[in-house]
Amino acid sequence: MKKLALVGAVVVLAIAAWFASGWYGGAQVDEETAFIVPNGASLTSVAGKLEEEGLIGSASSFLLRAKILGSGDPIKAGEFLLPAGASNAAILDTFQHGEVIRRFVTIPEGMPSVLVHDALMAEDLLTGEIPVPVEGSVLPDTYDFERGETRVAVLARMQRAMDEALAELWPNRSADTVVSSPAEAVVLASIVEKETGVPEERRMVAGLYSNRVSKGIMLQADPTIIYPITRGRPLGRRIRQSEIQAINDYNTYSMVGLPRGPITNPGRASIEAVLNPAETDAVYMVADGSGGHEFNSTLAGHNEAVQRWFALRRQRGEM
Repeated sequence: MKKLALVGAVVVLAIAAWFASGWYGGAQVDEETAFIVPNGASLTSVAGKLEEEGLIGSASSFLLRAKILGSGDPIKAGEFLLPAGASNAAILDTFQHGEVIRRFVTIPEGMPSVLVHDALMAEDLLTGEIPVPVEGSVLPDTYDFERGETRVAVLARMQRAMDEALAELWPNRSADTVVSSPAEAVVLASIVEKETGVPEERRMVAGLYSNRVSKGIMLQADPTIIYPITRGRPLGRRIRQSEIQAINDYNTYSMVGLPRGPITNPGRASIEAVLNPAETDAVYMVADGSGGHEFNSTLAGHNEAVQRWFALRRQRGEM
């Protein structure tokens, strides 16, 4: 009897070991593999999908072992990365406690909404349609997303980020700002964003345009001529005289004050610059050939700077 009992115990241990090895031993994940758990999927349907994709040997075996040896925690929806040689136990733990694969889309500072739309529509891993967002409603930044996420959801995060940034920055504005609302701040910041690519100049450019607004001088910002023509896409040619003289709600060569709305999506730094502009007497600026600008408070000084710029361009063969 003792011998039979011993044999029985050995058999039981052998079965238990076999059962456990089927759970904790390597599965059939030959190489690192991305696997999607659909929204609302049950463990049963996921097991079937794993078997169909050849990542486990048997869905029924996986489910039985999961019930006895696995955690009872719910599985999460999303895309997961299964490492090569992952066991059945590791697969379940990944779905229950692992990190969903995140992908990223970057909206650079000064990207107009038509190009934000293009960027989101070009992301093949996103789903659904979106309209072109309202200009100035998106905060430029890098945003993460999951495979299969809707473009509407990603765009909503971008727009919520802009709302949150304005809510944070507006109360800290200086008394020197000329804008009277967060909406006006975005409008003026969009011009600052398009007028300089030098981060250190933003507050100075904001100060210059603030002076022009305060003094009732036309802003005369070239990007405001182009915006109503292209809605932010590159013009691809020189601005025509008729376009400089065009009367519309954006062209600051034919109107005093701010345009009717933003001409791009300004970044946080440009909004901060408008809300805290540099103290300056400057009302003129012209390119200095280094990527930045020379600023002047008098027309005579500005005209001299323009001549220096023209001379440099002739030297470069640009004129």
